[in-house]
Amino acid sequence: MNQPLPFPQRSSAPAPAAPALQGLPLLRLGFRPFYLGSALLACVSVPLWVLVFLGHLQLNLAIPPMLWHAHEMLFGFAAAVIVGFLLTAVKAWTGLPTPRGATLGALALLWLAARLAAFVAPYPVYAALDMLLLPAVAVSLLRVLIQAKNRRNIPLISLLVLMALANGLFHLSALGLVQLPVLAPLHAELALVLMVITVITGRVLPMFTKNVTPGLVINVPRKFELALLAVTAAALVLWVCAAPTLLVAAGAVAAAALHAVRLALWKPWVTLRRPILWILHASYAWMPVGFALLAAAQAGWLPESLAVHALAVGVVGGLIVGMVTRTARGHTGRPLQASRGEVAAYAFVMLATVLRVLVPAVQPQWYAGALHAAACLWALAFAIYLFIYTPWLTRTRLDGKDG
Repeated sequence: MNQPLPFPQRSSAPAPAAPALQGLPLLRLGFRPFYLGSALLACVSVPLWVLVFLGHLQLNLAIPPMLWHAHEMLFGFAAAVIVGFLLTAVKAWTGLPTPRGATLGALALLWLAARLAAFVAPYPVYAALDMLLLPAVAVSLLRVLIQAKNRRNIPLISLLVLMALANGLFHLSALGLVQLPVLAPLHAELALVLMVITVITGRVLPMFTKNVTPGLVINVPRKFELALLAVTAAALVLWVCAAPTLLVAAGAVAAAALHAVRLALWKPWVTLRRPILWILHASYAWMPVGFALLAAAQAGWLPESLAVHALAVGVVGGLIVGMVTRTARGHTGRPLQASRGEVAAYAFVMLATVLRVLVPAVQPQWYAGALHAAACLWALAFAIYLFIYTPWLTRTRLDGKDG
């Protein structure tokens, strides 16, 4: 009688091969086309705008140049990064597929078509193309989150819906179809992006910092986080709605103080030897600075545009260049260690913010030169990103995995 073996026998059959990767690497995950597109837009559009603003160049745009610049930085550049990030993150959060292949390609082409339409199409065509992307992405991601019963992240999708609403109001205002100051939807979009950043950084920056610092304890009370979110939202709503200056100033001061405390609780000084992490803390440091400048602007001490650019260039631009390097490295199978080129890109964005915000505040007569230099540094930072990351994002992951 045959006795059972004490251990199972190894099969001589070869292990099943991993399924072949399908489609172009560029279209396997949302961060790939949208990160590259946003970097290209940042690299090209800002120098163009500065040349137009200073009278060195004329562009035949569907919209006044100042509005085009503000709109494209918010609804073109920043929104593309948020879309790419969420298309990638929702897949990681749920384990379910998000748009890829032809569907992802169609979304990326829609984004690109809107950017080009500003130059070659009548304004209604530009507006129509531009208003389609955010609702399409919101519906797609909401379906995945509902299927996965991942209710925690549904509020992020509601922010996409609000961004789409702000974009629609901008275009309707520009077309004269609604009686609304055309800058209000742009301010609303910046406020929404800042709220996304406030939520996401609260989740990831303490975690990133603790992961690379053995024994580090970061304890931010939940009540403090909720208070910070509420005060930040209130301050931004007051600003967007053009509330009395005293109320806006009070809200901005409170938000500046809370964000400064939050940053201190994250202990950013422990990241000085890790550029891929310190760029996130350094960029976030512009949040309290930006709110403080916004409060000062309400008192008439300086132009409000300096506060806007502290938040838009320092916070949004800085965190974007930090996150599009970090997340792209992780999702292409590369180590989370910035190269010299990436460190230079980080430094250029931070220096561009100083030149765009602080130099004009201290020496207004240097404004034109500082603007030139800031635009060059900004463009160079994203040119470096394109040089390093285009080969990576258009090829299969180093480890051969899908994504």
